[in-house]
Order: sequence, then structure tokens, then C-alpha cells
Amino acid sequence: MRIGILGLGRIGAFHAETLSALDAVGSLVVADPVADAARAAAERFGAEVADSPEAVLASGVDGVVIAAATDAHPALILAAVEAGVPVFCEKPVARTIAEGVDVLKAVSGRDVPVQIGFNRRFDAGFAAARAAVRGGELGKLHTVRSTTLDPAPPPAAYIASSGGIFRDCSVHDFDVVRWVTGREVSEVYAVGGNRGADFIREAGDADTTGAVLTLDDGTIAVISNSRHNARGYDVRMEIHGFDDSIAVGLEDKLPLRSVEPGTAFPAGTPHDFFMDRFAAAYRAELTAFTEVVAGARPSPCTIEDALEAGWIAEACTLSLHEHRPVTIAEVRRG
Repeated sequence: MRIGILGLGRIGAFHAETLSALDAVGSLVVADPVADAARAAAERFGAEVADSPEAVLASGVDGVVIAAATDAHPALILAAVEAGVPVFCEKPVARTIAEGVDVLKAVSGRDVPVQIGFNRRFDAGFAAARAAVRGGELGKLHTVRSTTLDPAPPPAAYIASSGGIFRDCSVHDFDVVRWVTGREVSEVYAVGGNRGADFIREAGDADTTGAVLTLDDGTIAVISNSRHNARGYDVRMEIHGFDDSIAVGLEDKLPLRSVEPGTAFPAGTPHDFFMDRFAAAYRAELTAFTEVVAGARPSPCTIEDALEAGWIAEACTLSLHEHRPVTIAEVRRG
């Protein structure tokens, strides 16, 4: 099939490399406002260069991958759907939840699939955890812990436009908690602090946060995030039930040092980048998109899914700022 890519920054170029290696993909058509980025991708992956998103959509592509700046996501999603071209778009759907809701309304009833990029749904460990929970191996759940710790903050310009750590980082934890447990979040309580880079504080954001989520069946989920984890990129999940307990990410590249005497675990070189930790997941995610394009499966992560994680991020942001519990119903009304 013929796939278009809109945006050739770090993640767009990574997607181009992944797609070019998939058997289902015969050719790529790329576009980026920075002409050199598009030309570099064309030379590296044998892609065709188009001078605009409209030209990509008019070039006979079977599907399009949107990896452009967040502000461009709504218009590009709508343009692709209007053209009848299946869409894969990196999260978030839009800069604000209100804009995301508008996108959902605009595409509702259209027979064009849209897949939003939440790569943890395609990680082997998270998939195994979901299967164990859904298969009843753990019994009734009581506690979930989900962690995302970055080795270092992104640049100041990114922080200033990210929407905050809950919308930018924690949202992956929120999505995977919903996906693994099959439950919805009813209430949150969030805290945060700034003990690192001054530019994060100056942007009105926190660099380290914790959130307690109450799920609709009473299960407690504890979310831990930080922009500062010198040992590496740490993504884990623990799921505890009345019959068993399991963990995702407990492997030799875990960026954590044990001080227990006689313990050699973890023995590997720590993960230091999200593309390292989730390389296989990204490949599985884009393979799934080619199956969506072929009509072999529905979207595995819809706009509705992305917005549900977004509502949790909104509730946590409000909770942090107002120092109180916030229900999801409250932010939906607001």
C-alpha cells in the first residue's frame, strides 16, 4: 500500500523508517514545512516528496500518518477524513480537550477510520497484562501502579507548549490503566512539585507528579511521573488482585538499581530513551494501522479512547491547581 506521512521531525522520521520496513507498505509520500526534512526522508527511505498535506492526500495514498505539530492535528485529521483516507495521528487529538471534542463531532458518522497513537497498547508486556486481567488470572483487582519517568526534561520550548505534564506525559499512564483494567476513572487527586529545571516552574508546570485515581469499581490506581530520572527511561506497571500480582517492565533493562545484598537484578544496560523502550511497540502499532487501512480490523485506539485519557488529564490538572479531589464528571460538565 501507499502511505503518506505529514511531519518529518523526530517521531515522523522514526515512523518513516518503521513503515519503509513493513512488507505491507510499497511506497511513502512525505511532506514537512521544513523542506530539508522532507528531502532527507525521501533520500533515506526512497519516499516521494509532496509540497503540502493537500498534495499528499491527492497523491493516491491509501492511508496517512500525522506526526506534525499538535496545533496542526485537528485540521489534518479532518482533511484526511474528508478525503476518505484512513488516518493514524500521534497523540493528542488536539491541543485542548475542547478542540478534541470538536474533532470527534466533526468525524462522527463518517466511515473513515482514525487511529490515535498510544503505543503502550502494542507493547508485549502491557498486552500480556491486559490478557491476564481480562482472563481473570488476578481475580478482583485492588491496586494498580503505573510509572513514567523521563531521564531528562524536554526543551523549554516544548514544555511551554505541551499543556502540562498530565496532558503530555501522564496521559500514557491514564490510557494504559483504562486499557489494561477495562475500567473507567471516576475521581482523581493529584499533587506535584518542582525540584529541578527552573524553566518548568516558570511555565507553570510541575516536574514531578503523583496522582491517585479511583476507578469505577473501587480499584485504586497510583500514577507516578517525573521529568528527572538520571538512571534512564523508566516505564512500569504493577497490577495487584486478590488472587495474583503481576508487573510490566520488570526486566534487565529496568533503570533501577537494587541495593539488596547478593542481588544482580537488573543486569542490563538501562533504557535511556522512549524509542529504545518501545521500538517493537511502535512497529506493532504501525503494522496494526496497515491492517486498519486494509479494512482487516477496526481502529485499535479511537478518538473516543484518546479523549477519555484526556479527561483524566484535565481532572488531574485541575486537582493539582486547586488542591482537591476532582471527579471526571465535573470536568466533562465544565
